[in-house]
Amino acid sequence: MRLKLLLLLFLISNFTFAQKGNIINNESTSFQLKNKKDNIDFIVFDTKLEIKKPIFLWCQGSLPYPLYIKPKDGIWLIGGGITNFDIQNIIRNYHLVIISMPKTPLVADENQINESFWYVGNSENKNVPTEEFLKADYLENYTQRAIKVLKFLRKQPWVDNSKLIVAGHSQGSKVATKIAKNYKPVTKLGLLGANPFGRIDQYIRHYRKQAENNEISWEDAEKEIEKEYQTMRDANDSEKLKTSPNLIAWKSFSEPLIDDWLKIPKPIYLAYGTNDITSDLCDLVPLYFIRKQNNYLTYKRYLNLEHNFFEVSENGKTNYDKPHWKEVMNSFVEWTLK
Repeated sequence: MRLKLLLLLFLISNFTFAQKGNIINNESTSFQLKNKKDNIDFIVFDTKLEIKKPIFLWCQGSLPYPLYIKPKDGIWLIGGGITNFDIQNIIRNYHLVIISMPKTPLVADENQINESFWYVGNSENKNVPTEEFLKADYLENYTQRAIKVLKFLRKQPWVDNSKLIVAGHSQGSKVATKIAKNYKPVTKLGLLGANPFGRIDQYIRHYRKQAENNEISWEDAEKEIEKEYQTMRDANDSEKLKTSPNLIAWKSFSEPLIDDWLKIPKPIYLAYGTNDITSDLCDLVPLYFIRKQNNYLTYKRYLNLEHNFFEVSENGKTNYDKPHWKEVMNSFVEWTLK
């Protein structure tokens, strides 16, 4: 009896801590859910959770970016890429939620990140994530963590459960897919810069294009393609996975998603740039839906934009002075409101 009482008190204390939240930078509220393997940290982009609104869960891409970085003075937001969006347009209708990457602090000190702004912690090589992150960097883990967060949020008085939007970019589109497939309350799914057929295939297509454009020889392309095949073999070798945790993500995120998309009985929005090697095969996706007489797909092709929706010049170079993320996201948000 005493053991049950202690367990109940433990669960209540954890729930209370998570429910209270902490204000960060006077712009968001952070929460933490206790977990045996890894506490789950996330933010709701608001400081006063009083207005009842549906949840808009944004699933960020790859690499262990913290949601905030704290230099010696002040603090600044990364937020899984939401700084590229018209945030006010999203939070006008939704509670915008972003979950911290696994084994990655929600707020990282400046000395804990590398020049690319992702968390390296105690890693000896500043271009390699921590071993803890590599072991936690797999699709099933992201999905389970997100569903736990959504279950918690649906119990909050400031959440409108009449609909639930889940969206992601690049690797985040894979996470969003699995959430929508495995969590029934999701009502609409957004896929931006997605790869319908996994991950490794895009590198194979990249080498083939280089050879077709005479940038490399076909002999060199063949060698590189064979290396990708070997990476896939290694990633599916249980013994090598034990000694090379960097292979875990390759195995997990190289799973094709087109079958999942066809089985999700919910409206799906697919947006991608025509100059994005990752999303080249999105042009084939409507054929699969047509064949199945599946009318859930809405797609938007952005001409001459790359993976992060920047314009591409005639010479093939990305023009970082011409971003289009706000346009892309606002179109998606408008679609969710229909």
